Amino acid sequence: MIERLLILGLFALPGLATAQIDAPPVPDCGLYTYRAEIMRVIDGDTVVADIDLGFNVWLRDERLRLSGIDTPEISTDGGKIIAGEVRARLEGKTLYICTVKAHRSYAEAKGSFGRYLAVIYDNGVNINEWLLESGRAVPYD
Repeated sequence: MIERLLILGLFALPGLATAQIDAPPVPDCGLYTYRAEIMRVIDGDTVVADIDLGFNVWLRDERLRLSGIDTPEISTDGGKIIAGEVRARLEGKTLYICTVKAHRSYAEAKGSFGRYLAVIYDNGVNINEWLLESGRAVPYD
């Protein structure tokens, strides 16, 4: 995993330090890893993101369903609290996402309502697992 990017000049001069820039770790998801700007949190397990596909190609306003979890509905008190916590952690950030591969094809899987299934990483932390482990979500197939 890439934990830090180093900027090096073409000609390193003795005694000069190289600059380090902190970069979030890139998750190891294979071909289905994307950088995404989380624009809005709908509820605890659904977000809207602008997804960088590379080569200056973006999917805008794409709804993503967090794979393998289920959180309380936004209409409940618990759902409002969890959505607020997810919003505080993710909204407005540029993070990495890993979309889930469909079982019988090379395409990415979509869940109900046509949303891509994804795992979101915030600075190396798997948000789907964080929601499960903290009791904010339950497993969902």
